Amino acid sequence: MTGRMIGVDVGGTFTDVFVLNEADGSASVAKVPTTRPDQSGGFLDGIGREVDDLSEISVVVHGTTAGTNALLERKGARTGVICTAGLRDVLEMRRRDRPRTWGLRGDFEPVVDRRDRLEVPERTLADGTIRTPVDLVAVRRAAEHLREQGCKAIAILFANAYANPENEAAAVAAVREIWPNPHVSASSEILPEIREFERFSTTALNAYLQPEVSGYLTRLENALQSGGFDGEFMVVQSNGGVMGVDTASRLPVRTALSGPAAGVIAAGYIAQSAGFDNVITGDMGGTSFDVSLISQGQTMLSAQTSIDFGMVVRNPMIEITTIGAGGGSIAWVDKGGLLNIGPESAGSNPGPVAYGLGNDRPTVTDANVVLGRIDPNNPIGGKLERLDVEAAGKAIDVHVGEPLGLSRLQAAEAILRVANSRMAGAIRLVSIERGFDPKRFAFMPFGGGGALHAGAMLAEVGIARAIIPRYPGVTSALGCVIADMRQDFVQTINTLVTQLDKAALGAFMQEHVDQGMALLDASRTTFDKREISFELDMAYVGQTHTVPVPLTVTMTNGKVTAPSKTDIEQAFDTAYNATYGRLLKNGVRRILNLRSAVTGKRPKFDLSSLAPAIEGRATPSSTRKVHFGAAWHDTAIYDRLSLPVGAVIKGPAILTQPDTTVLIEPDFQGRVDSFGNTIIEPQEEG
Repeated sequence: MTGRMIGVDVGGTFTDVFVLNEADGSASVAKVPTTRPDQSGGFLDGIGREVDDLSEISVVVHGTTAGTNALLERKGARTGVICTAGLRDVLEMRRRDRPRTWGLRGDFEPVVDRRDRLEVPERTLADGTIRTPVDLVAVRRAAEHLREQGCKAIAILFANAYANPENEAAAVAAVREIWPNPHVSASSEILPEIREFERFSTTALNAYLQPEVSGYLTRLENALQSGGFDGEFMVVQSNGGVMGVDTASRLPVRTALSGPAAGVIAAGYIAQSAGFDNVITGDMGGTSFDVSLISQGQTMLSAQTSIDFGMVVRNPMIEITTIGAGGGSIAWVDKGGLLNIGPESAGSNPGPVAYGLGNDRPTVTDANVVLGRIDPNNPIGGKLERLDVEAAGKAIDVHVGEPLGLSRLQAAEAILRVANSRMAGAIRLVSIERGFDPKRFAFMPFGGGGALHAGAMLAEVGIARAIIPRYPGVTSALGCVIADMRQDFVQTINTLVTQLDKAALGAFMQEHVDQGMALLDASRTTFDKREISFELDMAYVGQTHTVPVPLTVTMTNGKVTAPSKTDIEQAFDTAYNATYGRLLKNGVRRILNLRSAVTGKRPKFDLSSLAPAIEGRATPSSTRKVHFGAAWHDTAIYDRLSLPVGAVIKGPAILTQPDTTVLIEPDFQGRVDSFGNTIIEPQEEG
């Protein structure tokens, strides 16, 4: 069905909407305040700004923070756990790590209270042998007790269920017979992978999120359908792919960090279209600054992440480093007289002081307003008619200037220097500290505030250039539109290569392919093609850490032929040598896990359709005073969306558009490429 494809990304401050008209390739965007506590209000308002008739929509793809926020704010459902006798406290003991590595103490409370973690007799050994069959009477009794205590979701966590799920499957079936809702999670279904704590944590967090996320998605789907929407509604996963609402409701833990992941996917596509394979992304919203690295066109995936201390999720996720340095991050002076930025944020309500909605503590946005870098008469988001410059200035005086003995302008500049320093540190963390030379990368800032700090990042880190997307304020929403449908699977093998059962490995691979293809078939989405990839987690015997080993696999008519032991050994040697620079003589190779990904490649639209179809010279619409360093500069103001392809704008200059403000600092220049991106580089001498 041809119509409009809509991407919606809900952030901490704004909800962003990108609308693509499939008929002619045209696009429109909207940016509205995020509504709390129910984010569905802003979601529907944003779509309504651009689309009058919901029946015209063919696809809605949502990057959501509902799951992430529920975890960070501990606002998931009351959850019960039924576990193997003796393992009641695995969630609490974790890996015996501490919030601060060198601290003597630290507090942690798991999302499931100890009173709601119940044990039952059962035991499966590590080789899959069942030593003690599960006591189903005890399972039913535990489930009844948890239901009576008010639990809304339940997690079944049995030892070694990855090796043989029989006991756990029997317990799940017994619980589902009496549980009043579908919110039942089993570790063998969520993560059939070795390592007890990680499997238990991921499954418990999945159960904890199910009522919140599934309820939220159901409200959205019902509201869309009541407005006439009859298309497909999908959700972005943390791996950068999308999944159907049914899958997202069953596996909500996979939605953690989905919004930032969509932004990275969009950034990679935009950069490659513009001719850049290496890019560092910087998503600056109202609350945080999210950084990721793309090398040779490939996003970096991590098998595991911690949403917060002790809240471990083991699912493939795009590697994203997050710091509290968004536009709404609050500036404050500590007892030692040091200026800090964040992590506390003013969010969308009350927002920066300049919003005039009750906040009296200065933010990064307030500093940009006071320095003239944001036009107070045209704030983004459509929430306010004008920003209060004087109120922002007074807040900076009281909370930063007076404690540090600085003038208003000096204090505002100091706020931005500290914020820029923190952001530059995050960029160095994902690049220099991992062996990547930032000079070989372009920087792509996006989000509502990212384009205000592009020049500062180039100067601080030494990156050669920045790419400002056509619609930087809604890049994550654009990523929702172009993200592929992807399903990831894992299965622990845990065997020496010499003892590998090739038929058993092939059976697991085939099972993953069949499950992934069934999920793609169930979607109403059109795919250009389907791709399948396999890799093994491998190590030498005695090693704890594994290396990912990509496999070259033969498929004929949908049937998998597993690789030989020799092929696996050679693939491991190549991957291990690339990682560590040497092989271990006489080392014995071990396979730990099989990982599979089934991807449906969705059609991509031509980004050149977003470029301005005009020719001519760039003419400023006005000028105004903007503060840089220690002086005010006459600064040309341009309507960015009207700039012709090939236009070169020398700094200082400001490019305005509805979803963001682009700042070109003195000694830098911007060039509009054929896709409507603005490439910012140091000015050419002479």
